[in-house]
Amino acid sequence: MTPTLIFDLETIPDIKNIRKIYNLNASLSDFDVVNIANFKRRQKVGHDFLPLHLQQIVAISCVLKTDDRLEVWTLGDEDTSEGGILKHFFDGLDKYIPNLVSWNGSGFDLPVLNYRALANQISSETYFETGENQSEFKWNNYMSRYHRRHLDLMDILALYSGRNNASLNEICKIYGFPGKLDMDGGRVWETFLNGDLASIRNYCETDVANTYLVYLRYLLSKNELTATAYKNEIDNFRNIISGYKKSHWDNFLKAWT
Repeated sequence: MTPTLIFDLETIPDIKNIRKIYNLNASLSDFDVVNIANFKRRQKVGHDFLPLHLQQIVAISCVLKTDDRLEVWTLGDEDTSEGGILKHFFDGLDKYIPNLVSWNGSGFDLPVLNYRALANQISSETYFETGENQSEFKWNNYMSRYHRRHLDLMDILALYSGRNNASLNEICKIYGFPGKLDMDGGRVWETFLNGDLASIRNYCETDVANTYLVYLRYLLSKNELTATAYKNEIDNFRNIISGYKKSHWDNFLKAWT
């Protein structure tokens, strides 16, 4: 089988470059810099969610599914730089050439990866390939919205219409999966300021686990998994994360109906 990599990333405001763009005084704290950027954003578009090119990656979590491997983990460690995290991700992509699966990856995760790869001078043999060097990528590549090499579950379930988009948390609750626990994306910046990167990494892992569970349900609905195979995959995944013996996984399992 072609390996499948389900992924999710968490970001904070790109403080260094926000300072450059708005020519902000070096004496301003990071907190004040973000408040200024948020204010300018609200003035421009009515909300303070910063544009994707001003997002800095602090965590990428993955579920890797191959013929003989199923694993959930977060790339690098708490001391790994953004460039190091990206290198881990793209090196893995070049090694396995997997099908990518995401929730809102086309609208958020992949564009952020694009901007940050260039910002950190990270290269990949396969990620940006669209058939110029490898002919099999012409009709199935990571860049196209409609190719299987990257499956954005939210996008396809919404029939590629933004007005139909749904939150991963609500979809998981409807399907009987854990969904969000004690954190969401809106609290990542605050948690980072408090020096708690571990909680962000744990949150990212449970988010990618939720995405994997929705992906399995999607495969069942497409008849790519039989009912028996689906149950086996669900049971196997539950057993995998039961063995991790960490509090965020204990909470995830308790919330799993």
